[in-house]
Amino acid sequence: MSSSDTKIITVIGSGLIGRSWAMVFASGGYSVKIYDNQPGQSTKAIVEIKKQLQELEDAQMLRGEATALQQVALISSYDDLSQALEGAFFVQECVFEQLEVKQSIFQDIERLVGKDVILSSSTSCLVPSNVFSKVQNRSRCLVSHPVNPPYYVKLVELVPHPETAPAVMDTTHTLMTKVGQAPVRLRKEIDGFALNRVQAAIIAESWRLVQDGIISVKDIDLVMSEGLGMRYAFIGPMETMHLNAPEGLEDYMKRYGPGIQRVLTSFGPVPDFCGEGSKGIINASKTTKRAVKSN
Repeated sequence: MSSSDTKIITVIGSGLIGRSWAMVFASGGYSVKIYDNQPGQSTKAIVEIKKQLQELEDAQMLRGEATALQQVALISSYDDLSQALEGAFFVQECVFEQLEVKQSIFQDIERLVGKDVILSSSTSCLVPSNVFSKVQNRSRCLVSHPVNPPYYVKLVELVPHPETAPAVMDTTHTLMTKVGQAPVRLRKEIDGFALNRVQAAIIAESWRLVQDGIISVKDIDLVMSEGLGMRYAFIGPMETMHLNAPEGLEDYMKRYGPGIQRVLTSFGPVPDFCGEGSKGIINASKTTKRAVKSN
């Protein structure tokens, strides 16, 4: 497959995610071409990127070894797709989260690039088999799902299409590591990927606990921000369990597994997040926000 020795990456879409990806890739020394089908938008994106990079440099938070101006100089804007794709070894798509739009842009891209160019989507909720269903050569396709904003939160989920070549996963993993991200590999596609499935489980149980009158909106947020979140910012659930028992994970499950199973069987159904019962939670959340802002 293609080598990252070719230093050009094309970013499709100049919105928040597209701009963030451009900044990340430029921080790693890559030349970045930003394309947007709305005339002038990619040029405006570079103006915004320059402002952000200078602010980061002033705050001593700039990523990479080059200065802000040197990184900005690596980024160029295009209204013409063929020109934007010329010379790229990797394409990161960041258009609207609409399946038909993504399918269409990848059809256009495939007609304009060589067979070894890697096609990557930033989608957060569409599986690769759907996103790339109209691409002929799906062996070079994958999802590289960032956490918003990618410049500050480094995790990237690499999700393969059922036909994705292992070398494509390897090249993308190497690229993401080189630019300072923290890539994780999913072995196969699944709805929600990994991060959003874990997040959905937390959201659902938090919602149920508030809805059932067990805890307030403010306090369930504290459970995460002053409890689990503090722990999981440093170590994940598997390592936590391994360290919480004298003889590791197997010992932990012998001690606490039955209790975990008992709790899990007590979970209720998936909440109706938009139903009549949600109004009280939404109103409480607004009150909490106002209290935070006033402090």
